[in-house]
Amino acid sequence: MPLPSPATRPRKHFSMIRGFHLADAFTLGNAACGVGGVFLAMAYAAKADLPLFMWAAALAPAAFIFDVFDGRIARWRQTHSALGRELDSLADVISFGVMPAALAFAAGANGGWDAALLIYFVCCGVSRLARYNVTAEALSEGADKVRYFEGTPIPTSVVLVGVLAYAAWKGNIGATLWGGAWTLGPWVLHPIALLFALSGTLMISKTLRIPKF
Repeated sequence: MPLPSPATRPRKHFSMIRGFHLADAFTLGNAACGVGGVFLAMAYAAKADLPLFMWAAALAPAAFIFDVFDGRIARWRQTHSALGRELDSLADVISFGVMPAALAFAAGANGGWDAALLIYFVCCGVSRLARYNVTAEALSEGADKVRYFEGTPIPTSVVLVGVLAYAAWKGNIGATLWGGAWTLGPWVLHPIALLFALSGTLMISKTLRIPKF
């Protein structure tokens, strides 16, 4: 009896999920932390309940832990794949790009210039990850992993979240956000947003090389 052709062979349910590895589950944990942080930032903006902000900030280091372990597990189990790399980048955009920007906006950096700089920060993060994905093979120089990063890795934005969390703990968010507010032309700028602009600029630098351990 002839075997059914691939076109007529019945498809398994959840076939995409069946193809995931253990490392991919950790990557999805990273993404889940990022989305949770965005939701909590929005909840804080609506209710001004400080614990909501602190829980949102706490999800950034949680996402970082997931991000570290997904790479280690992939190397341990030798399950590197193009899917895993793309999945990791998409999760990082949420957890270390969108979430820190959302937290800064909720913390009071919500002027026109602030929004422009936060958008710039996220776009730099997206560009950084896209460039890494297309150059990772060349940067590895035949080794099993990349030897150095061009520009700062996007997870370094955890430091910015730490700054926001410390400011919140000290009561310096909202109307009393560190650095005050400057009116420049038609829009308002909070100097703390400049830290995000600096972080984004360092991420897209090609001359700055960070060894990968």
